[in-house]
This record gives sequence, structure tokens and C-alpha cells, in this order.
Amino acid sequence: MTFRGKLLSLFSLLFILLHFVPVIGAENEDKPAFEVIVPATIIQYIPVDIEIKISEKELEPDTLFLIMGGELLEVVKTDGAYSFSQAFDHNQDFFIEMDGYEFHKKVTPVPLWMSVIPPLIAILIALLFREVFIALFLGIWMGSVIVTYFQGYSLIVALFYGIFNIINVYIMNALVDYDHMSIIVFSLMIGGMVALISRNGGMKGVVNYLTRFAIGPKSGQFVTWLLGLAIFFDDYANTLIVGNTMRPVTDRLRISREKLSYLVDSTAAPVAALALTTTWIGVELAYIQEGINTIGLNESAYLIFVQSLSTRFYPILTLVFILILIYTGRDYGPMLKAERLIRQTNNPDEVNAIHPKVAQSDDDYAKPRWYNAAIPVLIVVFGTLSGLLATGWSQQVWNNPDISYFSKLTEILGNANTYVALLSASFAGLIAAIVLTVSQRIFDIRKSIDHVIEGFATMLPAILILILAWSLASMTGEMHTADFLSQVLVDLKLSAYVLPAVTFILAAVIAFSTGSSWGTMAILYPLILPVSWMVSQEHGLDYNASLAIFNNVVSSILAGAVFGDHCSPISDTTVLSSLASSCNHIEHVRTQLPYAITVGIVGTLFGTLPAAYGVPFYVLFPLNILILYLIIRFVGRKTDIGISSK
Repeated sequence: MTFRGKLLSLFSLLFILLHFVPVIGAENEDKPAFEVIVPATIIQYIPVDIEIKISEKELEPDTLFLIMGGELLEVVKTDGAYSFSQAFDHNQDFFIEMDGYEFHKKVTPVPLWMSVIPPLIAILIALLFREVFIALFLGIWMGSVIVTYFQGYSLIVALFYGIFNIINVYIMNALVDYDHMSIIVFSLMIGGMVALISRNGGMKGVVNYLTRFAIGPKSGQFVTWLLGLAIFFDDYANTLIVGNTMRPVTDRLRISREKLSYLVDSTAAPVAALALTTTWIGVELAYIQEGINTIGLNESAYLIFVQSLSTRFYPILTLVFILILIYTGRDYGPMLKAERLIRQTNNPDEVNAIHPKVAQSDDDYAKPRWYNAAIPVLIVVFGTLSGLLATGWSQQVWNNPDISYFSKLTEILGNANTYVALLSASFAGLIAAIVLTVSQRIFDIRKSIDHVIEGFATMLPAILILILAWSLASMTGEMHTADFLSQVLVDLKLSAYVLPAVTFILAAVIAFSTGSSWGTMAILYPLILPVSWMVSQEHGLDYNASLAIFNNVVSSILAGAVFGDHCSPISDTTVLSSLASSCNHIEHVRTQLPYAITVGIVGTLFGTLPAAYGVPFYVLFPLNILILYLIIRFVGRKTDIGISSK
């Protein structure tokens, strides 16, 4: 280094020492004895906790006296800290005086009405562009921008910070949560298991066994319906396997492709939404748990899920509606025309005016062996049940003679660690599927793992939606969206008893427009669950009545999502049903729509609404079934003409 370079370096060092060291020293000398911590995000009208820290622990008294707004405030030390709640309703200078120390901060609270903007943006974008990923992303971004802007940053800076905070704050917070990661891993393992047993001949073997009983249009439709129930753990697997496998059978029995598509589509999602071990349940439990945490309920997510099954009218009634159609041999609307037309020809491709196109060819499957599917699935089913009993087991509860067997079981399941049970069972099922496949030399270990990874890949879109939904839920929680919506509903005098029906309709509209039942749940569950509880409390309902409304809303979101999904021509399962059944897609939608609307209207008017008012499900389900039977009996017409209907 030259002399000039050394001289410049020396002057630079002196400059730093002269300008920064004194400042640091001054800061240390003037460091206050008290530190006031105000949350960065403040929402209008919502109390926030303001914490006071004392730098010297030995000087901490049991009570602090401070002056705020000209009034004396007494702050008692609790759990080793001083804190008090304060709400801000407008922009103001927040001023505290304490033992000669003054704290001054300009507070700019986020207007409470802005808390509805993130979910509203997500819903509107989903409706307009039918794209759930972008909708959720933009909703989170808008919320992040609003929060950042009201922390004192300029709009331009807030726009940039908002984007980076999506990853750095909201998505990372969603991923570091143990329960969230448990759901992701569970979903991946179920997806991997389903893919492998679909390839190793397991599911084909189960299907082939059941198809022996299909000897006529009625029995053929019944076997298709039964298969839809048997493949309960995933709607995609249900659609592809049942549609592709039953199509040759239903063609031989002269059942229209439209009817096959309807049977496939209308058993896939409803069964997956009702069964206790499916690719859906982990997601549902995650959303329910999020709602419970937001409200602060001392309830089990799994127990609420089980209790909500009694008010899932649309999925249950859809399955019953199909049985009534099969039993009576009647149809109506476009489906009647399609069924009568197929009875008069032996060439379904001619009737549908399409070339056969299947989602998966028969060559993709190994030799059918039913036990390759039955064993892993049974391990998952009974493993989950065993895990729930093991993690929730209490000898004291079980030996209590004062409570019934069902109450004992309910309490044990309520105390169970759902995530441990699901993770353990799904992992055991996946290992069993791999062992069965490799031990029979169907595939080697590398090929088996490849198929498992393919199954992982099928779950990634749903997992991405789930992560974004958790992030949006975190955003709406931070901005207290539920407080704003509940206040609006209270001001509108909307009864808590009609909230489940309104929720069902809202979910149906979103699912119809987006074509995604999972996207609909992602948007509505975090938003509506806290609102339903707050509205119930505002109307003076007791705990049990509020919980009943809460359970009904849990059901209504899912039921409305499935209903809208069935009616939507852009739904993935609707498209897959047409594809797997080799049915013209528009014809599938056109023939299915009247049936879905019938069940949706009946279930809402005579199920969801009266259930909210306390009418028991064992009264409502027989009533709904009777109404559906009468509609089919008097509106429908006999389908079979000159052919055995066995």
C-alpha cells in the first residue's frame, strides 16, 4: 500500500472513531431506565398489549404508576412483566410519563374495515379469474402492504416489503408450525400410498372382485356406487379408478356414459368429505384447529369434525339420492334422455359422439391383487383408530361407571393427539404398500419409490393451496377480520341461526366460480368459523348452542364447496369424471346439474336451516330422504324400455 493509501486509511479510521464512538457512548449514558414496547401492528378499536421493561431488574417494583392521557394508571407486575391493554380509535400521539421518563410515539392504527380487504381480494380474484393460487397470493400481499404502510412506511416501500413479507413472515410462520407440517407430511404419505396401490394392481383387484355382481343396469349402477364408497380415501383416486374400470362394464350393461360420470363424480368428493381417514381430513382438521385457536375454544378438532358429520346434508343426501334413482329405475331432465337413448344402442361412443379417451390405460396397472390395496388401506384405517385411542387413553375415564360407553369413547377421542395418529398410520400404510409391492416383485424398490414420488407430486397443488390458506388465515387473524365481519353481521341483525345456510350458499358460489372445493375451504374456513362463534355470542346464545352453530357452519362450508364443485364445468373432479368415463364433458355437466341442484335446495331448506334451530338430525334425514323420493317418484320417469333392469 502506498503512503497516500495508508494516510487515507488512517484518516478514515479517525473519522469513524470521532463520529461514531461518542454517539455510542452518549447512547449508553442516556439509555433510559424504562423501555415501552408497542406492537408494530395496531388495528383500530382492537386492544393491544403494551409492555414496559425496566433495564435494572433489582429496581423492579410490584406496581408501576404512570401517567397516560393526563390520568394516573396503575400497572401490576404479572408473570414477571408489566403490561396493560390499550385500544386506539384514531391517529394520535401516544404519550406516557413515568418517574421523569417520557415516552412518545405517533400511532396510526389500521382502520378496522380494511381488515376485510385481503380475504375480499382473494374471493373476488378467485371468482373473476378462477385461479385460487393467484387469488390467495394477492390477498396475502394486499394485507401485508396495508399492515406495512400503517407502520409508517411509504406506499412504494410497503409494496416491496409486502411481497417479501409473504415469504419471510406469513408463509414461514405457516411452515414452522408443527401441526401444519404434520398435515403436509400426512397428505404426502397418503398420496404416495394411493399412487402405489393404484399401480401395483391392488385397487384393480378390489374393483374386479366387486364387478362380478353387476348383471344389469340396476346392479351395474349399484356396484359403481359401492365402488365409489369403497375407494373413500381420495377423490382423485376414486374418480380415475372407478371411471376407467367400470366403463367397460357399464357399456356392456347399456348404462350411459353420462350416468357413469354422474355416479363417479357424485360419490368421489362426498365420500372423501365424510370418511374418517382420507386425504381431505387432514386439511379439514387443520382449518378447524385454526378456527378453534382463533376463538380460544377448549375443544378437539377431531371431535368437532365427527360431531359435524350429522349436519353434512348435501354429501350424505347425494349418496342417498343416487340409491333412490337406482332403486326406482327413474330419471328426469337431460339424464332421462341420455339413459333412454343408450338403451336403444350398443355403441356408447356413437351416442356420446367422442373417441374413447381414458385417463390411465390398463397397461399402467400390474396384475390385479385385491390384498395389495386392502392391507395398506386397512392399516391406515385401523392404525388411525388405534393411534387415537392410544394417545387419548385415560384409565380413569374408562373405569368411570357414571358415564356411558359412547361418552367414554368420545372423551378419549377428544383428548387424542390426532396428528400423531394420522402420521403413524399413514406411514405404516405407505411402508406396507412398498413391502407388498417389492416382495411380490411387481416393481423393484426404485420403481416403487418412483410411483410413491408421483403420488407426492399429485398432492403438491393441494398442499400449496393449504400453505397459502394458512398464511391468509394468519393475516386475517392479525388484522382481526372476524371482529369486523361479526360486528357487521350483528349490525345487520342477521340471526346466528341462518348463518349456516348463508355460508352454504356462499361456499357454493365460490366453488362454482373457481372450480375448486379445496380453494373454497381455504378461503372460507379461516374467515367464517371465528365469525360464526362471535355472532352466536353477540346474540346471547349459550356455549352449547354456539357450539352447535359452529359445527353446522363447519359442515356448511364443506357441503357448499362440494355442491358448487359438482355444478361447475371447470371443476377438476368434474373434468376428471368426464375423462375417466369417456363422456362428453358438457353433456356430463348438463345431465348432472339438475340432480345436484335438487339435492342442494332440499338439503338447505329442510336440513341446514332447521338443524341450526335445533331440530335433531334423526328427524331431518328421514324427512329429506322422503322429499327426495317423492321428487324422483313424481318428476322422474322409468328409464328402462324393453330390457332387464336387474
